[in-house]
Amino acid sequence: MKHPRSTRFQQATLAVTCLATAMLMLDIAVVNTALPYLARDLHSGLTGVQWVVDAYTVALAAVVLSAGSIADRRGRRRVFIAGTTLFTVASVACGAAQSPAVLDVSRAVQGLASAFMFASSLAILADAFPGPRERAGAMAAYGATIGASFAVGPAVGGALTSWLSWRAVFFINVPLGVAALLGTLAWVRESHSAHARRLDWPGQITLTGGLLLLVLALLRGNVDGWASLRSLAELAGSAILLTGFVAIESRVRTPMLPLGLFRRPDFTAAQTAAFAISSSFFALYLYTTLYLQDVLHLSALDAGLVYLPGSILLFVVSGASAPLGARVRPGLVVSAGLVLIAIGLGLMTIVGPHSSWAAILPGDLAVCIATGLVNPALGIIALGAASQHSSGLLAGVNDAFRQGGLAVGVAMFGALVPAGAALGHGSPSAYVGALHDALFLGAGVATAGATIVWTLIGRRPRRPAVQSAAEAMPNPA
Repeated sequence: MKHPRSTRFQQATLAVTCLATAMLMLDIAVVNTALPYLARDLHSGLTGVQWVVDAYTVALAAVVLSAGSIADRRGRRRVFIAGTTLFTVASVACGAAQSPAVLDVSRAVQGLASAFMFASSLAILADAFPGPRERAGAMAAYGATIGASFAVGPAVGGALTSWLSWRAVFFINVPLGVAALLGTLAWVRESHSAHARRLDWPGQITLTGGLLLLVLALLRGNVDGWASLRSLAELAGSAILLTGFVAIESRVRTPMLPLGLFRRPDFTAAQTAAFAISSSFFALYLYTTLYLQDVLHLSALDAGLVYLPGSILLFVVSGASAPLGARVRPGLVVSAGLVLIAIGLGLMTIVGPHSSWAAILPGDLAVCIATGLVNPALGIIALGAASQHSSGLLAGVNDAFRQGGLAVGVAMFGALVPAGAALGHGSPSAYVGALHDALFLGAGVATAGATIVWTLIGRRPRRPAVQSAAEAMPNPA
């Protein structure tokens, strides 16, 4: 039986990491509801609005792998504190921004800070909850926090924007950040890894450049023309840099992404699922929110409240899924959840230019139920793919695929939306037609993810974790 003090500190650690994670996910979600107001105030078009989201996610996805290494080496608690402090300061800069450029730069700094917080938070939980059963419960709470924060975020963002200003969606991070800092200082213990990797600068540079060029090409394709020299150069540059990243990781002594880990079916399945759910459901939130506000002309608050029933379901399902993880193979849960996400996105295509706001509810409810199933099971798979010594690496990789999927998804779906039909301009029918295409594409992405996960681990028992990430690295000799 655990000593009461040990249990108390475990619970406090879980509460602190969930609070910080809720702040990060809220920051992504609340911004969506405020975007039309932000665009009008700062005189920004659709591309500028998309960069408000992608400046954050690209920075996070590009840096989170290195952040995991730094957390393992320098101390997960120390890195978590540094990231939380920087995120809080950057939130003030976002709220005070007077131009799209300043806002985008501040959002990129937020993304950098988030990388350190995300990479260290799962590693902190892995250290605090070493047993499989207790970790499953912690992952259920963590997964519920991720999904529910994203789902509740539009309502929170709508309330702040309607009652105060779009700037309030950033300033709200200040008290949350301070509370997370105080809780971390009081209750979270320090942990390191004896197998921490060195920073992989060539890999970091090529990954960052490749992601940035890919997102830039997707976001500007409609404006510059897909056959334009600029678009082709950006796509070619992205392909070259990302191919170079893979080549570097296969040869460098201490890669930021040990490619040998992809030989493990559970590791590959975890990254596939993380990318699939983020590049489908989470990325489409931006465009369904714009539909509610700019096509149906709901206020920011009303648009946010449309998502509230789904967020409640997500809370309930995430909490109920903790015992499910001990009885049902996580791979089965994740693949079934991704199929349900595809179905939910398909149901959303019933919306039209003159629909009631309730038309979006059946699809949203299905997607939220699915997310409540997927997130806790995905956390179990992600952290079970190697030993506890590599938890910072595993957390960093999984978050990189999550945020990379979100960044690519926002840009990819944006390529389908005519810029003139967004933000209340142009034809509502043109926007809805493009939204239908995006929803069908998102359903296809979720279905592909489900198929891959099922093929890899849906019918297989989990393999024992490798001793460390070092075992998955290529032999330098």
